[in-house]
Formats: sequence, structure tokens, C-alpha cells
Amino acid sequence: MARRISDEPGFVLHRYDWSESSLILEVFTREHGRVALVAKGAKRPSSNFRPVLLPLQPLHVAFGGDAEIRTLKGAEWVGGQVMPTGDALLAGFYLNELLLRLLARDDPHPQLFDAYADAVAVLASKHGDALEPALRSFELLLLREIGLLPALDLETATQAPLQPEERYALVPEAGVVRASPHETRPSLRGEQWIALQGALDQPGAFTAALALTAEALGELKPQLRALLNYHCGLGTLRTRQLMMDLQTL
Repeated sequence: MARRISDEPGFVLHRYDWSESSLILEVFTREHGRVALVAKGAKRPSSNFRPVLLPLQPLHVAFGGDAEIRTLKGAEWVGGQVMPTGDALLAGFYLNELLLRLLARDDPHPQLFDAYADAVAVLASKHGDALEPALRSFELLLLREIGLLPALDLETATQAPLQPEERYALVPEAGVVRASPHETRPSLRGEQWIALQGALDQPGAFTAALALTAEALGELKPQLRALLNYHCGLGTLRTRQLMMDLQTL
């Protein structure tokens, strides 16, 4: 018998046209991970789904079926926050693209879901200075959750503890490596990496990491970008390229 899931927290990551009246949705749920759902009749003007199935908005969804693409039975807006705008909206689409590229379907990540919900709340808060720290904190948590982030308080090759005053770089092919004194690539002091690892180990990891990522934005951003591009298999993500194009204009 096909299983029905009810009252499941979720966010719409992406939507595709399917027939003249229906949509295929990629939805990130708390207890069931990324799932594909068909929303039958969602494009009709009279559909109850039409005003609800928006990205970056907290929902409770109900769905059922045993096929790869299951059927959306219900969707209710939870409320509590407005839609991000401007740079924050583009940043939200960037987070969605990361999840679509790096998360396997039907692989639950409850802690990552909570971090995503926290990140979206920051994007909707209109505090522009928190935008970049929120993105960096979520990137760290995403990489850690799916097993692509090495321990940040150890040299990856030797598993030796980091020295607080030495500088280390996060390298896609090698993990955390000691930076030579004359190196020009981005790096952080050992004490910064150790503090970031401590924040990631806390129950409220996203919030704990915000202040630390804010202090290290200039050096941390290019290192995380290189690691994400390496694992996504792309030179530049679509949303990141769009951001750069808009900045050029």
C-alpha cells in the first residue's frame, strides 16, 4: 500500500512545468530529504496550490505514492516571514541550487533542514550585513552534513592538531593543509579553523557559526567556493554567474 506523509515541513527548491495544468516540484523536507512531487492542476487559476507553492517559503506538505515522483496531496503556508528580495532572493536561489546539485533524493538531513530554515529567515530579515555570513555558514554545514568537509581542527594528511598561530588552507584535493609563509592563496589561522569546527559541533551550529564566518569572510569565501565547485563539477553555479552578471551591469 502506498504510504501517505502528512504535515511534513518543507520548502520548494524548484518547479518544472508538467502538462498544461500541473507542475513537478523539487521539495526539501525535514524528515524525508529532497523529494520529487507532482502537483496536479497547480497551474489552474482556481487551484489552492497556486498561491502557496513558492520558493523560500516555509510549508507543511502532504504527499503519497510509491513511484519516484510522488503526488502532492496538500500544501499549507506556515507563515512567519516575507519573501526575500534583491540580493537576498538571489542568495536564496543559490542555496536551492546547492541543495539540488549536492543532495541525493530521499536522503533525510533534519539538521541541515533546520539550518536551511534559519538561513532563509536571515535572508528575509532585510539585514544586508548578515547575508554573506549566512551563506558561508550554510555552505560549511551542507558540506559537513554530506561528508565532504574534513575536520577543520586537524591537518587532513597527518591528523595532527592545528597550531593556533599557523595558517592553513582548505584545498579541494587535500583537505586542510599548512600554508607556507610566502603563499598567496587564501588561508586562515589555526585558531579560526578550530573555532569554526567548535561552532559546527554545537546543536545550533548555523547560529554559532555566523559571527565566526563574518570575521573571516574575505579568506573563507574563495576556499569554500573552490571546494563547492570541485564537488559540483562546475566552474560556476548558474545563480552565482547571474549574481556576477547583475553586478557587472
